[in-house]
Amino acid sequence: MSRPTEKRRLLTERVLDNDIVFDILTRLPVKSLIRFRCVSKSWYSTITNPIFIATHFKLNEAKSLSNKNSHNGYLLYTSETEDYSFHTELRTLAYNRDRTVTEISRFKTPFSFYDAFMNCFCNGIFCLDRCDENNGDHMIYLWNPSIRKFKMLAPALLTDPCDSATLGLAYHSQKNDFKILRLVSFLGPLGDPDPPTEAEVYTLSTDSWRKVVSAELSDPNAGCLSHHSPYIFFNGALHCIAANKHCSFILSFDINDERFHKIMLPLDLLDLYQSYLTVFKGSLAYIIISNHRATGGIMCHLWVMKEYGVAESWTRKCVPIDWFHHFHGCTDNGELLIKNFMGLISIDPENLLQNSLIMESNIRGVDYAANSIESLVLLDGINVSSEYED
Repeated sequence: MSRPTEKRRLLTERVLDNDIVFDILTRLPVKSLIRFRCVSKSWYSTITNPIFIATHFKLNEAKSLSNKNSHNGYLLYTSETEDYSFHTELRTLAYNRDRTVTEISRFKTPFSFYDAFMNCFCNGIFCLDRCDENNGDHMIYLWNPSIRKFKMLAPALLTDPCDSATLGLAYHSQKNDFKILRLVSFLGPLGDPDPPTEAEVYTLSTDSWRKVVSAELSDPNAGCLSHHSPYIFFNGALHCIAANKHCSFILSFDINDERFHKIMLPLDLLDLYQSYLTVFKGSLAYIIISNHRATGGIMCHLWVMKEYGVAESWTRKCVPIDWFHHFHGCTDNGELLIKNFMGLISIDPENLLQNSLIMESNIRGVDYAANSIESLVLLDGINVSSEYED
């Protein structure tokens, strides 16, 4: 065998099977994969393939769940940048078992804090609502900070200059897809009843909106829904606090069958100051912040639903608070995350121990995530834009 022929044979034997290359690449971090797109056309095609992106996402999701024992979750917060660019920075902190925090990432948001609102997030993807400075229209974006790309969504179907809309983002695990629920309430003519609240759902895989019809929303006897609380994604459904002319309740939206359900809130005649939905140690929970008449201080009433969907299973625990500005959720181990005049603190409702987490005055928003997932979601999409360079 001639030397050139032998050389070609050896080179051919060294080439890895495509399935092996696929398997190896799915186990690499996002930052490496972004760089490796430049290795060859075949690698670029593989890494940007929807099947590869979905497989990589599933592996990262499983890895993040297996790492839960090493920390108490992650704190995500935005603050104004110090370079006078009027942008915000998204920072992610690991909340360690010793109750200290470690910063693991920092990204500039794609828009300035003057014209964009970070509405919600799920599994590393953020939903932003931006108002067009020219015509006042609201544009909705999905943003993946891991790959520094954002996508402007197709225009919503339900639009009106006087509408009031809330957004909820969820991950549909059965279809490996992301969905956005948009509830819209309209103002009727002066003196007339307001029209019923309407709903629409955006699906990332189809880049389209669909109207959702539900008896829970269209009941003419209930009137228009008010829905101002942030959405909580729990047990495969989005949840928010809603109210009609009769009562307040939790409105849930199942991501799989796209049906609405009502969950009754605990009956309480407290001097309510603020209320929030959260997840407490794996159960749906309802937080009421009220004035404590006996002491003149503030009391946090932690209502926990022991059996999901069963109103009779609500149980209450009272936690006194020295000073309160905003509630930001619960950690996996049950600590309450509260912003006060010093910054962000955690409170253990069992022993009332407090821990200072973020001592900054320019915090704009705080969220908690049990898992931190980096993914390639949006890498293969249409209408996707790259961010500016830092």
